[in-house]
Amino acid sequence: MVNANGSNSGGKKTKKVTTIKVYGETKDRLDRLKEHHRESYDEVLRKVFYIFNSLRKDPEKAGRVLRKIDKKAKVGKRGGMRRYTFSG
Repeated sequence: MVNANGSNSGGKKTKKVTTIKVYGETKDRLDRLKEHHRESYDEVLRKVFYIFNSLRKDPEKAGRVLRKIDKKAKVGKRGGMRRYTFSG
C-alpha cells in the first residue's frame, strides 16, 4: 500500500503518477504514435523525447531511429496496428 510520502509499506519509493490536460487532437496524435494498443502514453512520450534529444545531439542517429520505428509501424499495420507519423 502506498502512503502519503510516496512509499509503499515495504519502504520502497514508487514513481509518482500525475494527470495532464491535453486537447483531444493531441490525444489523437499520441494514440497514432502507439506501436501497440497497450503502450502507455508515458511510453509514447518517452519515445518522442528520446528521438527529439537524439535529433539535437546526432541527427543521423535520430533518422535511423525514426526509420526503424516507421518500419515497425508498417509491419504492425499489416497485423492490425495503427500507422503513425511524427509529422506536424
